[in-house]
Amino acid sequence: MPKMKTFTLDQAHALLPVLQSLLKRAMDDKRVIQQVDKEFQDARHRILLSGGLSVDAPGLTQRRAERDRAMQDAKDALAEIHAVGVQVKDLDIGLLDFPCAMGDEVVLLCWKFGEDRIRYWHGQEEGFKGRKPIDERILRGKKREKPN
Repeated sequence: MPKMKTFTLDQAHALLPVLQSLLKRAMDDKRVIQQVDKEFQDARHRILLSGGLSVDAPGLTQRRAERDRAMQDAKDALAEIHAVGVQVKDLDIGLLDFPCAMGDEVVLLCWKFGEDRIRYWHGQEEGFKGRKPIDERILRGKKREKPN
């Protein structure tokens, strides 16, 4: 198994502008997908009730194409984030984790969409609810130059 990339706090901060843009794209795409899915569910219900007499086939076809484009765009944005070595934990709230070496263990620097900087970390098994403020143990890792 390949070694996990790790980031210092400074390296993670440097990536935030690009990652924020990619994450926003994926979040917006997810909203489009959910909206189109709801429209299709509503259309199926109307078709069932009317016996199929009032179907806007061209409109539904156009919305399906928009959904397909949004799905591909979201996949592409998420793939770019993952390629850097950053983990997308929750697309609904925009949660990213950056693996970070802290002594002999790897912890996760935790950033949520809308936060101006990375202020929290947690263990790999703790998740969002286990977030702790960045402390000296994380700051000591700032000396390293390149991600592993």
